[in-house]
Amino acid sequence: MTATAELQRWIRFTPAQRMARFAVFFVMAAAIAWAIKTIEIIPEFLYDAPEQVVDMGKRMWPMDWSHFWPAVWPALIETMHIAAMATILGLIMGIPVGFLAARNATPFPWINAIARFILVATRSISTLIWALFFVAMFGPGALAGALAIAFHSIGFIGKMFSEGVEEANKGSIEALQAAGATRMQQIVMGYWPMVLPTFWSVALFRWDINVRESAVLGLVGAGGIGMVLNSAIDLIQWDRVSLVLFTIFIVVILIEAMVTQIRKRVI
Repeated sequence: MTATAELQRWIRFTPAQRMARFAVFFVMAAAIAWAIKTIEIIPEFLYDAPEQVVDMGKRMWPMDWSHFWPAVWPALIETMHIAAMATILGLIMGIPVGFLAARNATPFPWINAIARFILVATRSISTLIWALFFVAMFGPGALAGALAIAFHSIGFIGKMFSEGVEEANKGSIEALQAAGATRMQQIVMGYWPMVLPTFWSVALFRWDINVRESAVLGLVGAGGIGMVLNSAIDLIQWDRVSLVLFTIFIVVILIEAMVTQIRKRVI
């Protein structure tokens, strides 16, 4: 009777699972402790942080609205142009790579491997690193920013698009193959209509992201409103800094609302 009750006793985790969980928690705690020790947090800087925040808020208010039309507005328009150009270039470069990475659309393992390597490589490099590279190549300005965001977008767009292609209905493709359709006809008449909602979803979502990223790239000289923000910070003009930050915040909210409405109507 005792042996039967022992066998029926419910155990949530096996000894091996408990050891694995303990190992994970131990590694996480050790990593956190090592990170805290490595970054060398200075307690004195934390004590007066609330006072610094209050002082910064006083310097940033009221905003210098006289700076909006001569400097912030032109930079904002340039930021929107950078985001639009980067999205278009990213789609032009990312969609073909996405088709090559999809195993059902391109049944050649070595081509799939090369395409997936391109997707991982372009996505793993930060947009700021791309921006520094293109600023060194083409000089500071909007061109460097647009190319930086476009090359970083290849990995995101291509990965999302390849997953959409791989989830396409096989029946329609097999029907086209049985009718003697070429590979290009299968892509245009078979895969593309099925992944068109994915295309619009990825394009709109990536444009939304690119607007936000283009607002930051100006800090490294890649054009846009970030350059106005960087200039105001360098000159310690905190009332203008608050104006730029407020403008970016409002633009991001408006774009988010606009993208949501477009998605409802298009997709």
